[in-house]
Amino acid sequence: MVKKDLKIADVISESTGESWVYSNIVKDHFFHPRNLLLKDPTPGEFDAEGQIGSPACGDVMRMWIKVDSKTEKIKKLKWRTFGCGSAISTTSIFSVMVTERGGTTIDEALKIRPQDIMKRLKGLPARKVHCSVLADKAFRETINNYFMATDQNNRIIIEGERIIDKKLNITDKDIEEAVLDGVGTIEDLQKRLKIGVGSPKSMPEIKQLFRFYLEKYQTR
Repeated sequence: MVKKDLKIADVISESTGESWVYSNIVKDHFFHPRNLLLKDPTPGEFDAEGQIGSPACGDVMRMWIKVDSKTEKIKKLKWRTFGCGSAISTTSIFSVMVTERGGTTIDEALKIRPQDIMKRLKGLPARKVHCSVLADKAFRETINNYFMATDQNNRIIIEGERIIDKKLNITDKDIEEAVLDGVGTIEDLQKRLKIGVGSPKSMPEIKQLFRFYLEKYQTR
């Protein structure tokens, strides 16, 4: 029996109208994951690998890539994850998106956004949107390791945090994570982070960032 306060997006897919949260594509990639690597690769089999997360606090993603040094096309992308069905499905479809049709270039692959992944999967429940970011973050970590291994340190991607509410030391990443966890209104954001309470002058920037992340990750 569905609880009355359960969001409709968690019951009916807005993309397909199906009466369950996961599309057939999500289920297919969960039961039949593509490019999954269960055994550690042999030395030299891949050009770089990366890992994010910790088994102590949640999902863990490990990723390997093989790159054509002349064209920078990603010829192989393998992965292994400790996570939920959504994490497995999103990473599986991401590996297909990166390697299909002869492989995308590194720059093309870096332009793939979490909402592009969700679009290929025909949507995800709001509370599972963060899973589409797991593959993206693991890929960026792997690419950074590739850049270091090939002496391209000038291309390393640096993702910093910016403090928005100085009273509470809340950063833009805190707001992003709240949206990824399903916070959908500025009121809920304030309840969760207490943001803007001690620093009301920061509210215009907070609202702007909140709208930005909602637009970035929403599946509609």
